[in-house]
Parts: sequence; C-alpha cells; structure tokens
Amino acid sequence: MTRGGDNASMRAEVADSWHLSAAAGVSAEDVEAPITLSEDALHGYRSAHPLARVFPLLDDVLGQAARDCDAIMAVSDAEGQLLWVCGTPATLRRAEKIGFVEGSNWDERLAGTNAPGLALRLDQPTQVRRAEHFRHSVQQWSCAATPIHDPGSTSLLGVLDITGNDDIAVPQTLAMVRAAARMAESELAREKLSRNEPAETTPGSLHLVIESLGRNDSLLSISDGRGRHHQLRLSPRHSEILLLLASAPRGLSGDELAVLVYEDDGASSTLRAELNRLRSLLGDDVLASRPYRLCGSITGDWLALEAQLAAGDLRTAMRGYRGPILPRSTAPGVVRLREQLHMSLREAVRRSRQADLMSTWTRSSWGADDYDMWLAQRDALGASSPMLALVDGQLARLDHDLA
Repeated sequence: MTRGGDNASMRAEVADSWHLSAAAGVSAEDVEAPITLSEDALHGYRSAHPLARVFPLLDDVLGQAARDCDAIMAVSDAEGQLLWVCGTPATLRRAEKIGFVEGSNWDERLAGTNAPGLALRLDQPTQVRRAEHFRHSVQQWSCAATPIHDPGSTSLLGVLDITGNDDIAVPQTLAMVRAAARMAESELAREKLSRNEPAETTPGSLHLVIESLGRNDSLLSISDGRGRHHQLRLSPRHSEILLLLASAPRGLSGDELAVLVYEDDGASSTLRAELNRLRSLLGDDVLASRPYRLCGSITGDWLALEAQLAAGDLRTAMRGYRGPILPRSTAPGVVRLREQLHMSLREAVRRSRQADLMSTWTRSSWGADDYDMWLAQRDALGASSPMLALVDGQLARLDHDLA
C-alpha cells in the first residue's frame, strides 16, 4: 500500500484507515461514495434526527464561513450518512463529482479514508489532507471533522465536517470545527433542561460513567442532578473494586467481593481498608454497604459492549473496543470478566466473515498474533484483494515464530 503522497510520513491513524478501506473492498479507483439514503427517505429521516434542532445554529456559525472560503460544511449521522451539505453552488457541483452529497455514506468501509469517516470510527477530531485520502478522486480535497455527542448519554449523534482546499489543512480549521460542535452540544443540553426532561435532572440523582476498556486504571465520571460533575482516575485496586461492583447491580457481600478481588484467602481486612479509602474518595452517597454496591445509574464501556454484542451490533462493539478490561489486573473476578468479553467479541468477529472487522482486530496490539483470525481474514478476502500479500506475510511470520 504505497501509492500517492509521501507515504514515508503517513500518520498511523491514516495507515490504519487505508488497511480498513482495502479490507472492506473499497477500490482506490472508485469515483463516488455510495448513496445509502434516497432523496425520498432523506428528508423525513433528517427532520427527525436530534441534530436537526441545532443545524440552523451550525449553518449560521460554520456554514457561512465555509461558503465565504469556497469550502463545504457537512453534517452526518452516526452511520456516516451525510444529512446536510452546504456550500456555494459552484463548490457543491465540484463535490458532486466525488459523491459528496446529501444521502451519501462516508463510512471508511464504503468511501475509503476521509475525515468524517475517521472521526466517526475514532470518535475524536481529525483532519485528512489531500493524498491521505484512499480514493484518487478525493485527493484534490482536504477536510477536518469532529464528532457531536448527546450531552446527556454521551452517545455519538454524528459528525461535523469542513471540506475544501489546502486552506482547510491547518490546525485553526479543526479548532473552529470543534468549537462549533461544542456549541451545538451546549445548545442541545440547554434545550434538554428547558424541556425539563426527567431522571438526569432530578436533584440528588447520581450518574456514574466508568471507562475500563484498554485502561490499567479506570476513569470515573460522577454527575448529579444539580449540574455538578467531576472525574477521578482510580488506583488499579480501586478500579478493580469499582468494576466488580458495577457488574453486580444487587451488590456483593464482603466475602464475595474478597474472593473476586484477591487471589489468596484471608484478605478481608485488607479489603475493608481499601473500601474505606474508596468511600472516603467517592462519598457515602456513591458507595453503600450491606451489601457493598454503587448508588445511582451506571454506564460502563464494557457493559455497553456486552449489550451491543447481545443485540448483534458488532460494528458498534468493535468501534468502542479500546482493548481488554484492565489488562494488567490479576483479580480473579476481573480476569473472568475480561476473558469472557474478549473471547466473545473475538468469536463474533471471526464468525462475521467481515474482512474489515478482522483487519481491525489483527492490526491491534491484542490481535496481532492471533493466528486463527489471520487465517479467517485470508479466507474472507476476495482472490483479487491487495490485502492478500500482507495477510500471507503475517501468517508466514507467525509460522516462523511458532516453529
């Protein structure tokens, strides 16, 4: 995969995206992105979309700026489908030649490497410059994009993008796009409060968000109904305790928790000391006892992934999988949760027959030496796929290492 631009200096996230695009069957010669929302379906779909409430704001703040510099502002949904595409008539006609139109889908698996698709998959702001695009037809453009999230659930709503000439490929453009997206999120939050939506705005209610995938120490965010919010980075031991309690909604006795946390017996006094330290850190309103349990509503990245797997939403699950749960932990309960989730996801990917998902797995730190997955990826690729040489090379490497 050495074509176009200065590949010696290709950024890692762009290289990953090229691999994903090729594995998904995108051709560099494809001219247009596919249409996945017909014109008839588009208008009703986007009018009901949450971002419809803030599109006028985005168009006023960013759309006019895009028109003034012969660029395009686009807003997609969480699937990569472009819902709004705004620019001058001349610029829009140029964009039509690459299929950058309302209703088209710019997910990397369909349109190749591009900023909206990359921001969607990574869930973070990104820029893609001319030759970094996978398809030749798009390499005359540069783009900057950032995700927009629901301010309550933090779920991904879509992506805000600016596409244009080389003037777009500067840090100031990405900063401007990010600011507009944050403004839209603030407006959504203000509307939510004005509608007096329940649960999350009830005084005294607690909402805990725990991030443990691919992390050695969990990140805990605590919000209450009074608008207060704070984050804590927990110690490895407190991360284990929090994870286990979050996975047991009815709570755990001291003995049950000790068995799950410690590899040897007789650790009850040590556990009590750790729980006392954790309670002093979190407060009695977060950590209750008899049995030990977490109070309030709980969101966990591993819990969301379990639900996505159960619902058969494998692509979303893979998008959110940043690595095994607390990978350095040896706590028996954590090890069991980690292995169950990891192997369930691995098996779902292997059985999916989706070469791009397998490529994402084998290019990760945890899947690079997964021989069976490399074999499954080779079987899933078409006979003419440019990825075959790379996959065969990795299998040869593993054959040599395992010999």
